[in-house]
Amino acid sequence: MKAPRRATAAVARVRRLVGILRDRSLAPLTSREHQLALALGRMEARAVRAAVYDDIRDAEFQVFSQWGEDGIIQYLVARVPVDRPVFVEFGVEGYRESNTRFLLENDHWEGLVIDSGRAHLDFLDEGELRWRYTIEGRSAFLDRGNINQVIRDGGVEGDIGLLSVDVDGNDYWILDAIEVVSPRILVVEYNSLFGAEAAVTVPYRPDFDRRTAHWSGLWYGASLAALDHLARSRGCQLVGCNRAGVNAFFVRNDVVGDLPTPAPAAAYVQARHREARDLDGNLIYLSGRPAQLALIADEALVDVRTGEGGTVRDMVLD
Repeated sequence: MKAPRRATAAVARVRRLVGILRDRSLAPLTSREHQLALALGRMEARAVRAAVYDDIRDAEFQVFSQWGEDGIIQYLVARVPVDRPVFVEFGVEGYRESNTRFLLENDHWEGLVIDSGRAHLDFLDEGELRWRYTIEGRSAFLDRGNINQVIRDGGVEGDIGLLSVDVDGNDYWILDAIEVVSPRILVVEYNSLFGAEAAVTVPYRPDFDRRTAHWSGLWYGASLAALDHLARSRGCQLVGCNRAGVNAFFVRNDVVGDLPTPAPAAAYVQARHREARDLDGNLIYLSGRPAQLALIADEALVDVRTGEGGTVRDMVLD
């Protein structure tokens, strides 16, 4: 068994400092704070890239990502040969918080970011990102019919380093439709409420919006097993999930090397965050998977292996 390299006391201090900066929430950082965040992130990145872990969760750290994705991505790009350091990320909201911003600023990758609003475009234009780095933005409400053209219009095709998918709804269906790019590393949000075993997703609707699909905000996306089923059909292997139980990471078969490739049931992490809302849209801080599933028990799901449909109650409730 490979033993992970222990973080030094200096790196532990770095993590505390990064946390202090992030405690400012998503408020714009001053130029000095931004430089400090990047400097601390680079220290974290050097430690993570030099380590060997049995579980990619041990690589986590965050500079611009919501959870620990920055660290996991740094760990993976140090081990996955990437001929074209190009990323595509969609579902970025304002792009202040994202899976690829540290990759852009620390590693100078090129990128395309997509969301349905204009916040990300304004953020790119108002700051220094657009001229300091090679990054483009597109505004589009993505569905199976337009995803390939939107990416192509953004100037990206073929073999790329990383694709990050987070649309809080049609993730499975949109990923299934993508043909224009072939990512070596794939990051996809999964809905941990659907459990470790069932390979299910919400039914496809071109206009699916998590905020209006169900008042609780809990009925969206696909299970980890469903995404693993799709990724395998596209020549990718699951290499793990983050500790928050939000994102799954896959690597293409031809470049996976000696990275761990756990089964979905072994990699699955149940999310602990409490994001259920009431009918007025207020957070209700509901704990526990059974209680949260009860809110959406009558909503529909599709088994991606068989194509059969049913309800949450029928397909994922224990």
